[in-house]
Amino acid sequence: MKKQILWLVAFAFSLLITNAVANEGVKLDKAPIDAGNEASLQRGAKMFVNYCLNCHSAAYMRYNRLADIGLTEAQIKSNLLFASEKVGDTMTVAMQKKEAKQWFGATPPDLTVEARARGADWLYSYLRGFYRDDTRPTGWNNVVYDKVAMPHVLWQLQGQQILKLDEKTESHTLVLDKPGSMSPAEYDEAVADLVNYLVFMAEPAKAKRMQLGLIVLLFLGLMFVVTYYLKKEYWKDIH
Repeated sequence: MKKQILWLVAFAFSLLITNAVANEGVKLDKAPIDAGNEASLQRGAKMFVNYCLNCHSAAYMRYNRLADIGLTEAQIKSNLLFASEKVGDTMTVAMQKKEAKQWFGATPPDLTVEARARGADWLYSYLRGFYRDDTRPTGWNNVVYDKVAMPHVLWQLQGQQILKLDEKTESHTLVLDKPGSMSPAEYDEAVADLVNYLVFMAEPAKAKRMQLGLIVLLFLGLMFVVTYYLKKEYWKDIH
């Protein structure tokens, strides 16, 4: 048990270090997350299945949890169940880790709790921060995660950005060189939907947990009032 606790502490510390290194000197944009927007969560789930689940798994998330964002079992089966057979299955991928490492240079991480490890703002900035870089094996780089191994899988939607030096400020800015099928505003909204879903997936029971916590606090508050007056009634003759 002691070894397991030490391993968890070491793992959490490594995540913090990795995150700090990746974020060093980078200003993150605020992710417009809305946990109560089911339409956004459903669009984000569709993007995740279509664009992310080809390489990245979500091995601790089951398809049937998508019912929590307003989808029926029939909708899940017909629109999102491409990599499995049963709604109760986890979101796994067919790609072997050895093959993935050979193709990309690193095994794509599982994304189940990536939003908790990285943060919504990091993911939102990262997915909008790709640019063309011919020095990289994939032809892509990222302003948030320099020398990233992941290619820009959403480039057809966003288009191709380039990193341009502003001679006045001597800083680099991203410039859209070739437009994609979406306008910049539409792409930002699509990424926000995807990140919104990733945040939900990292803790799908969060809304119910907070609701239950509020009920418990209200109950305790009510019991405090009842207990207080019972105490006064019990001790009135002594005081």
